[in-house]
Amino acid sequence: MVWWITGLSGSGKTIVARLVRDRLVACGRSVFLLDGDAMRAVLDEPDAHSQDDRRRLAFIYGRFAREIATQGIDAVCATISMFHAVRRWNRTNIPRYREVYLRVPLSELESRDRQGMYQRARSQPGSCVVGVDLPFEEPDAPDLVIDNYGAVDPDQAASQILSLDR
Repeated sequence: MVWWITGLSGSGKTIVARLVRDRLVACGRSVFLLDGDAMRAVLDEPDAHSQDDRRRLAFIYGRFAREIATQGIDAVCATISMFHAVRRWNRTNIPRYREVYLRVPLSELESRDRQGMYQRARSQPGSCVVGVDLPFEEPDAPDLVIDNYGAVDPDQAASQILSLDR
């Protein structure tokens, strides 16, 4: 199965994806975690943040996830994947694909911004931050939308995601 967890930077993708992975492993399943930041390092693409770079990388992540799943391993992918075209490709080409959108308002993300990324993007136009100076195509047909702020904690989000395992 492929668990595609998407949302803006700071929405909790990595934390929730790790919990999903850990719970699947605890159930005896083989799991590979594809985290967008880690994959940039693996692919030696640390500065690939333009819209075209992000599209290219998102398609690569989708192909990796499909290949992993065809070998009988669950893939949990945590990535912004900001394009409708990428998510449509995934849905068409990856059997047992589950798309989860961790929705968090930009104002909330900016208030949590420990690294100052959103603040820098506001003061330095052209910094390629999705949601500020690059458009985010909000998922139009996710299997699950989790408003990942306020009353929802990462454990609850992981439980909701795993309820899609059918």
